[in-house]
Amino acid sequence: MLSKLYAKWMFSWETALTTRDTNRIVRPLEWGFDWLGAFNPGTEPGVDSYSEAEALLQMVEANRNIVAHADEFFGYQTPTDFRLERRYPELFPTNVRPETLAQDAELKLQAAVGEMEEADFLRFTSPVRTPYPENDTVNARWYPAGPEKQAGKPKQAIIVMPQWNADAFSHNALCSIFNKFGISALRLSKPYHDIRRPAELERSDYAMSSNIGRTISACQQAVVDIRSCIDWLEQQGYEQFGVLGTSLGSCYAFIAAAHDPRLQVCAFNHASTWFGDVVWTGQSTRHVRAAFEQAGLTRDQVRDVFTAISPMSYMERFAANPKRVLVVHATYDLTFLEEFSLDVLTNFDQHKVDYVSKVLPCGHYTTGETPYKYIDGWYLGSFIHDAYKRLALTFSGKS
Repeated sequence: MLSKLYAKWMFSWETALTTRDTNRIVRPLEWGFDWLGAFNPGTEPGVDSYSEAEALLQMVEANRNIVAHADEFFGYQTPTDFRLERRYPELFPTNVRPETLAQDAELKLQAAVGEMEEADFLRFTSPVRTPYPENDTVNARWYPAGPEKQAGKPKQAIIVMPQWNADAFSHNALCSIFNKFGISALRLSKPYHDIRRPAELERSDYAMSSNIGRTISACQQAVVDIRSCIDWLEQQGYEQFGVLGTSLGSCYAFIAAAHDPRLQVCAFNHASTWFGDVVWTGQSTRHVRAAFEQAGLTRDQVRDVFTAISPMSYMERFAANPKRVLVVHATYDLTFLEEFSLDVLTNFDQHKVDYVSKVLPCGHYTTGETPYKYIDGWYLGSFIHDAYKRLALTFSGKS
């Protein structure tokens, strides 16, 4: 009886949190072939020459083409314009709730009167280019661990990628925690997020939307940006690397780790096997599903058009190189349904991935609420601490 009441309460709370923002937009279906470049198998970049059925078949074939040539799709040339930029942090909110706008105004006031400390941000030009210059300048807040914390062990760093539509302060506290362990952190802004968000947007819609090609391109850019950050870290003398991703960030982090063996520690905070399944069933993406339904697409077809950015497509690649992995999922998740996270664990078992599974007694959005955010922080922090400690011993040949 109590368990049923708790579940009812949790689902009600989760639904309230996922419906409080009023600025989600149902955008019409766009195939977005022009975003795929040479990976579009058709002869025409646009959709005018195709019927809807033909466009669907071509997009499915484009996804197969990307998966078959994934090394090329997620390949890149190391950027040559790495630089640290010092400035006042900004919030870049993605909702228009009064409390959020008030927080944004307060932070701007603190910066204006000099009551806020400036921070260092790694900036460089993304190897993947889009029509949006602001999006193509990568942004990662830099949290270097103190020399005294790094003494006597290899230099270690982690790349942190928050959730879809995260503001620029999300996950910063985790980076500070990792610094206490002697682990430096780059809190990476995903494509179309915070300072990279085009001025025409209130939310980070272009990272994941009913424009299929652009959504695939955003994942490609995110993966390449992660790998480029590792290049910069190596130039600074760092030797061991990991990645932490939440929600959409976990998808990006998984695919990056599948294609870059330098990532030896992975923490996935909410995870799924198929990108399209989350789009179709998640509360957070109901406006995107609405666009696909209006165009007559089915759940299976949506899964097919996002195969190229689904972790399941790269499961064998991910398992091919040894790494330490954490998967956190939530029992009452209405965005990444629990069955999808359990499917991740089943596949990890089948592929003999060395992983730890942790379960939160809440949902997707309630993970960020008290007390669950502290439980989640403990899971993530303790895993990262232990995984990097083991990694340091391996590096020194002590185990």
